[in-house]
Amino acid sequence: MFRMKLVLGPDFPEAPPKGYFLTRIFHPNISETGEICVNVLKRDWTASMGLRHVLTVIRCLLVEPNAESALNEEAGRLLLEGFEDFARKARLWTSIHAQAPGILTPATGLLQAGNGALVDNAAAEGKDAKPAAKAKPGVKRGLKRL
Repeated sequence: MFRMKLVLGPDFPEAPPKGYFLTRIFHPNISETGEICVNVLKRDWTASMGLRHVLTVIRCLLVEPNAESALNEEAGRLLLEGFEDFARKARLWTSIHAQAPGILTPATGLLQAGNGALVDNAAAEGKDAKPAAKAKPGVKRGLKRL
């Protein structure tokens, strides 16, 4: 799952929103800082366009990148030189930075992650989470190294 935000300025809808990906993504039209480069958010914007249109255009941009107007030069170069190398690196970044979507199970209030693990939804969202169980005395836990 890729997380993004749209910032609506005080002059919206006369001026376009600014779009950013919060999740790191390897894409020609998305900068290292997450800024999205698409004409609808710049020169092609009209006040009659709504947020649904903006989200649809961003979704299409993810499927059909435009290497000629690249913010991420490396991604643009790889896309132009060979799609397979670009796709390999994009999949790698996705596996590292993007989270698998979760499924909320209403009966338990637990969130089932894409890997099958169950997580307390309140804790995942930082809401009035139940306190964690105390560790048994004398038991040391180490960090798992990758």
